[in-house]
Amino acid sequence: MPYSPFRQFSVQQWAKLKDNTSVPLTENELQALRGINERASIMEVENVYLPLSRLLSYYVASVQSLNQQTSAFLHDNTPKVPFIIGVAGSVAVGKSTSSRILQTLLARWPGHPRVDLINTDGFLLPTAELEKRNLMHRKGFPESYDRPALLAFLSDIKSGRSKVSAPVYSHLRYDIVPGEFNTVDQPDVLIVEGLNVLQPNLAVPGVFVSDFFDFSVYVDADEADIRQWYISRFLTFRHSVFKQPGAYFSHYAGLTEEEATATASDIWDTINRVNLHENIHPTRERADLILHKDSNHAIDGVLLRKL
Repeated sequence: MPYSPFRQFSVQQWAKLKDNTSVPLTENELQALRGINERASIMEVENVYLPLSRLLSYYVASVQSLNQQTSAFLHDNTPKVPFIIGVAGSVAVGKSTSSRILQTLLARWPGHPRVDLINTDGFLLPTAELEKRNLMHRKGFPESYDRPALLAFLSDIKSGRSKVSAPVYSHLRYDIVPGEFNTVDQPDVLIVEGLNVLQPNLAVPGVFVSDFFDFSVYVDADEADIRQWYISRFLTFRHSVFKQPGAYFSHYAGLTEEEATATASDIWDTINRVNLHENIHPTRERADLILHKDSNHAIDGVLLRKL
């Protein structure tokens, strides 16, 4: 990569950047942060996420200082502006686990103890609206989101507004939960996690979701591995989530393993793979940092954008 905008690190090289900082996370805490079929280990937290959280703590402090200086220069009393981190990547690649680990670690660094996490699933259009627009087969694609609402939410956050609400999404119901909201109230850091937060077409004219990010992370892996992880997760859901009362996908609970594998493969090939190729993977190079995983779901490389 002679002309790459990224610096490339092996995990061993990246791990040296933790600078003797100890891991402020126990195995029990990490277990609660892992997603289904995820294998993030304490060693990976120590070697990958701890140096990343250390770097991000420097970025946060720098931006906070710049905001204060800018406010003084303009002679105004601008409210505290949260540092926003975007986390993107495919379905089943482990974005949520990465986001939760970063949230936990960042909150334990001095200077920014309040770290909130929002998933953009809450800004998907309700199922009834998707059905009305014949978009259920495109759920997760840019056109399935309430883009103006997502952009308004981020604009309010970046303007320093207090008590900004985001809709709640239920993966069990596969729909927005009417009348329920998550409230973001001027945190020091906000992590915004979603399939397509780096996509230029997740926008209104002239304004992009990524315009509001101070830093962005793309969780990456080979497509064949992600496909296998998706199928494995689907098979696990067949014995758990799909059996819960009110589950949208309850009709999948009774499938045999062969039938479930075929169904998951078809969903991947006709929906998730298409979204990955058309919308998600093309945004990889727009990230400030890329975490690449091997076939065992372990991070095996880090790419950091050059300043």
